[in-house]
Amino acid sequence: MYNKVTVEDLQVKGKKVLVRCDFNVPLDENGNITDDTRIVGAMPTIEYLVNNGAKVILCSHMGKPKGEPVPELSLAPVAKALSEKLGKEVVFAADDNVVGERAKAAVQEMNDGDVVLLQNTRYRKEETKNVDEFSKELASLADMFVNDAFGTAHRAHCSNVGVTQYLKPAAAGYLIQKEIEFLGNAVNNPVRPLVAILGGSKVSSKISVIENLLKKVDKLIIGGGMAYTFFAAQGKTTGNSLLEEDYIDYAKKMLDEAGDKLLLPVDTVVANDFSNDAESKVVEGDIPDGWEGLDIGPKTVKLYQDALADAKTVVWNGPMGVFEMPNFAKGTNAIAQTLADIDATTVIGGGDSVAAVNQAGLASKMSHISTGGGASMEFLEGKDLPGIVALTDK
Repeated sequence: MYNKVTVEDLQVKGKKVLVRCDFNVPLDENGNITDDTRIVGAMPTIEYLVNNGAKVILCSHMGKPKGEPVPELSLAPVAKALSEKLGKEVVFAADDNVVGERAKAAVQEMNDGDVVLLQNTRYRKEETKNVDEFSKELASLADMFVNDAFGTAHRAHCSNVGVTQYLKPAAAGYLIQKEIEFLGNAVNNPVRPLVAILGGSKVSSKISVIENLLKKVDKLIIGGGMAYTFFAAQGKTTGNSLLEEDYIDYAKKMLDEAGDKLLLPVDTVVANDFSNDAESKVVEGDIPDGWEGLDIGPKTVKLYQDALADAKTVVWNGPMGVFEMPNFAKGTNAIAQTLADIDATTVIGGGDSVAAVNQAGLASKMSHISTGGGASMEFLEGKDLPGIVALTDK
């Protein structure tokens, strides 16, 4: 398991600290931030550094400008939002080459406790290729480095991996610390029983996760569209349900290996059309022609609730059905409610499950909601994340 130097291990007073944040926030057409969750998430690390007299230099990417300045993807709105949240001016260094004259001048003029935000790191095409030259330029601004962007921890870029060659120590911020603690312990050092719930549409995108988790969990619960490939592997008909023909043999192999560890739906809410208002019914076993599975059925909900009743650690990635449609959100909502009610460490691993938990209004009842979709998936696959590996070991 990772054991990395953290922001609290650093002597930051009077030092210039480069902090990689995840300010990849959604903007409307007028450049207003529509969801500031990620900015709020970065505040504990930034406030700690400010309060301890560091000169704080923030950097982040936004969107995919593909290595050139795209005005709509400027971080200017983020500087404004940060200034409001911190109650002090955050100086925005508007350099299209990120580390230009404005950035250098802004850093030169900093006093202890000041904050400067650099322009979108992906304005430079070197960023995503982890080119040494740009890493050096970024590092030249600071004395030490803190990474708090878990969402990009599975990518080796200049601003999260390259800079660590030139800035030592490289420490984990509070967000990354929390991700390591919850996701890492849940999978590698759990209080048992450990139950994983995997949903979402495709088996193909979760193969490595299934394989890694089957070795570690006491129970693996399957829901969502991926369940129908397992149905086919059991010889059931699946009607018009989502089916990955190429993965039926793989699903058979998994069923053989997993034994009674793997739980599949025993009934399905099917509809005659992919819409909220379609005619629907509950079927057990085969799904008839002309119908498609859009949610787990009531008996399955009960089966899964029983399996979760005595769990002490639960990791959930992927919804149980088409939760965006209210009539087919019941299974997903029931699982979310169950996790909110049980006495266990509950870790929601990125993507649609986070949206589902938020939609059900139960986010505050979960132990941890991961901030990184792709990164949390790779964590669950047992892969090393370059952005965390690159940090200084304790």
